[in-house]
Amino acid sequence: MQDEKVFIERLLDPKTQQDAFRELLQLYQKPLYNHIRNIVLNHDDTDDVLQNTFLKIFQNIAKFKGESKLFSWIYRIATNEALTLLQQKAKKSGISNEEVQQKELNKLESDVFFDGNEIQLKLQKAIALLPEKQQLVFKMKYFEELKYEEISEIVDTSVGALKASYHLAVKKIEEYLKTN
Repeated sequence: MQDEKVFIERLLDPKTQQDAFRELLQLYQKPLYNHIRNIVLNHDDTDDVLQNTFLKIFQNIAKFKGESKLFSWIYRIATNEALTLLQQKAKKSGISNEEVQQKELNKLESDVFFDGNEIQLKLQKAIALLPEKQQLVFKMKYFEELKYEEISEIVDTSVGALKASYHLAVKKIEEYLKTN
């Protein structure tokens, strides 16, 4: 992508906004889908969150201050939208976020959009047992191969805290995989 500042100016300019936003969609649609899917697990929910994410980006691009990279800002919106969906589902069902994820995990085997095997399903079960923050950090680092600095900007946490969370998550997952 061209210089980020120029790209943002194009997103803000009514004359170039439509083309710039189309570029933004092409660039981020697939990675954001994967990011959101890692959090909410359900394909249909992922599509809804992805649509809400792009809508919020479009509505709020003028508020982007440039204090972080555009990538981080976009991923923060997607992450917050995904977590909000989980909270809404939990509240609506009268259960915890973790229980919502367990329910979605149980549906994963029959999901035609999940192409994982038994080992990947077992890994997902282990991840679902982690606290929410450790899940986020692990998924972003392990599946999306984001750098700690990028994750730090997305979840607004120090790199040191993220490294500790990731380390704890890995230990818990390894233990789960050994015993199950």
